[in-house]
Amino acid sequence: MASPPTLPISNPAQSQPPISATTTPAFRAFLTRLSSSFRHFSSNRRPWPELLDRSSLSRPDSLSEAASRIRKNSSYFRVNYLTLIALVLSLSLLSHPFSLLVLLSLLAAWIFLYLFRPSDQPLVVLGRTFSDRETLGVLVVSTVVVVFLTSVGSLLISALLVGIGIVCAHGAFRVPEDLFLDDQEAASTGFMSFLGGAASSAAAAAAPAVISARV
Repeated sequence: MASPPTLPISNPAQSQPPISATTTPAFRAFLTRLSSSFRHFSSNRRPWPELLDRSSLSRPDSLSEAASRIRKNSSYFRVNYLTLIALVLSLSLLSHPFSLLVLLSLLAAWIFLYLFRPSDQPLVVLGRTFSDRETLGVLVVSTVVVVFLTSVGSLLISALLVGIGIVCAHGAFRVPEDLFLDDQEAASTGFMSFLGGAASSAAAAAAPAVISARV
């Protein structure tokens, strides 16, 4: 009597492809939320010809008037001003390729080593296993060193100050009387508080995805 054929046995652990940060549902959810937030952010952009209307430019009579103009214009042209600041930062980084490479490497380290790395997969480097706390500590120290102890930090601060200077100069000289701006909304917008709008939107988009990735 012939014996039944032997069925091949495969190891499920070997048949499954390795999980990377770019294939995890948390990372895809983060990209989806970030894309949705960016589209919503861009939808509030004012027309650029309205921003660059030379007929609406005049010198303010006093510092208080200049501050009032900046407050109103920053509320109305919030997206345009943030775009200008981002453009200045991008041009500064593109003119310094080494700083750009360092920042991209630091961002990739945060994404692939901590934020979207599955919590059930420990980080192993040169045969040593690092816990989440140790990995977070190394990344925080690396970020502090890169931002505050190298030329990258001074480059970012200088570019940010230049961008804010351009925004303040335009806001002070742009007459806001022709803008359809709600006075209550303008009054509730503090001086340069619009800078926190993009950061809060990005944080809100990233928080659920990061939490689900670390669970």
